[in-house]
Amino acid sequence: MMVLIVCFRIQPNVTSTPAFKSKITFRGVNWVAGDSVTLNQIVALKQQNIEWMAQTPFGWQQKYNTPELNINTHVSKSFWGESDQGLMHTTRLAKEAGIKTLLKPHIWLRDRDQNKWIGDIEMTSEADWKAWFTNYSAFILHYARLAEQNQIEALCIGTELMKPAITREKEWRQLIYDIRQVYHGQLTYAANWYLEYEKIKFWDALDFIGVQGYFPLTKKNNPTLSELQAGWKPYLSDLEKIASKFQKPVVFTEVGYKSTPDAAVEPWKWPERGITSEQDESLKTQAICYDALFQTLWQKPWFGGTFIWKWYPQVRDNGRDHRDFTPQHKPAEKILADWYGSVHRR
Repeated sequence: MMVLIVCFRIQPNVTSTPAFKSKITFRGVNWVAGDSVTLNQIVALKQQNIEWMAQTPFGWQQKYNTPELNINTHVSKSFWGESDQGLMHTTRLAKEAGIKTLLKPHIWLRDRDQNKWIGDIEMTSEADWKAWFTNYSAFILHYARLAEQNQIEALCIGTELMKPAITREKEWRQLIYDIRQVYHGQLTYAANWYLEYEKIKFWDALDFIGVQGYFPLTKKNNPTLSELQAGWKPYLSDLEKIASKFQKPVVFTEVGYKSTPDAAVEPWKWPERGITSEQDESLKTQAICYDALFQTLWQKPWFGGTFIWKWYPQVRDNGRDHRDFTPQHKPAEKILADWYGSVHRR
């Protein structure tokens, strides 16, 4: 008797996205530049299991629709820590302490009379766009060379430049190419959480996807942990889609919460000046926001870590610093240290 054996070959589903597994690479904070810095101040980061710091120099643009952009490399018109000298010195101390650096240049708009911000930057002619990119390229390439010369581990090529980033893909790809000719570390771009990161088309040319993670999580003051965890759910699928599409980890280049009752309502907003009453302060709410952040995201296979906004070399003894974004000397600091530490490491 002849036995006919029929073999079926199972074809892979070519429309499915391969599983993407990242690892938590970035346990970072956004370092506040000042007039000086000591090795002890940076070594103190290690006590909280912090492994990275982001340093932020500025370029200065007069108006949102004019192409002029000034690079401020010296001490005279900026904090020492934002000058080239300060950046290099801080980086040297960071390396000595075992801390890596993300160099993250920003643009500052001088004229905000028209209620514009850097995401609104938009030129009125092709000639102005060409001039703006020429100036912006000079700005970023200056810091790319500085990063290369000082062996800085990662460079952010732009921060929250929504309209230029979404509408001028060709220019950004050329800029990324030019940067890679002079700098050989990791590259990212820091996209705003709202209407930007999903629309960036050049993520494939970078090493990781940077998102400024100020997602609103609730509409109420003093929310519970479960309410904040529920508040994260609408955003997770979009973040995962981007990571899967480009096979790059998502890293929150900024994320943080004020120590105020409304910390998760509009997380990007600074606390108002002049408010000193205890009812305007809530260390518990800040701590719960941190707990929700890490419990929700830290074990996601596509998530690559965080740079907490923000961290002072030394916290000033005043009410505004105590209410603002830093977790230093607050319950949120221990939560950060726990999740950044070996207990939750994967």
